[in-house]
Amino acid sequence: MTDLSAFPINQKWPAQNPDVLQLYSLPTPNGVKISIMLEETGLAYEPHLVRFDTNDQMSPEFLSLNPNNKIPAILDPHGPGDKPLPLFESGAILIYLAEKTGKLLPADPAARYQTIQWVMFQMGGIGPMFGQVGFFHKFAGKEFEDKRPRDRYVAESRRLLSVLDQHLAGRDWIMGEDYTIADIATWPWVNNLLNFYEAGDLVGINDFANVKRVLKAFVERPAVTRGLSIPKRG
Repeated sequence: MTDLSAFPINQKWPAQNPDVLQLYSLPTPNGVKISIMLEETGLAYEPHLVRFDTNDQMSPEFLSLNPNNKIPAILDPHGPGDKPLPLFESGAILIYLAEKTGKLLPADPAARYQTIQWVMFQMGGIGPMFGQVGFFHKFAGKEFEDKRPRDRYVAESRRLLSVLDQHLAGRDWIMGEDYTIADIATWPWVNNLLNFYEAGDLVGINDFANVKRVLKAFVERPAVTRGLSIPKRG
């Protein structure tokens, strides 16, 4: 059995089965990317809830794994060379898990990098911009009388949705017929924008028929249905 005692995070979130991948997360758009990926691939894992209401993400144990104090993070007891691998940043984790399992990332080099480019599109654009819309529309920002900050992020979110919508014309998924980590990276954020942030009308989602079509197919996948609520909130 793998010994994870050298990792401080194991003191706060003890592994019940240290031979399987340990997931430290919360069911937010970035967090569920990894639980969905793990459910899709069938890789054995153990989820641990990182509670923001008690500032778990700022604890020394969590910071020892991710100094950027963000979820998700993983500790794979069987990383490269069969040595434990700690890893943070959801995009990096998706690529790692795809390569580890040989699933959801094309083997063809050109298609592989094209898939990764759409993961980066989500990481650099969709995630940050949709998150700002959520802040200004649903959370503290909604009290601001000056709506220019909100409208700036709404306009950029609409632009990103337009890019995605045009790309999806005639395609089942972002990479065409094949469902990939580009979809797992992207659709939790679109789903969150419409449902949790309740910003569908604000961004004019009905203007983006292809986005709505593919989002529907995504949330109907059994692995997605399961992954969207992992880890369960305490």
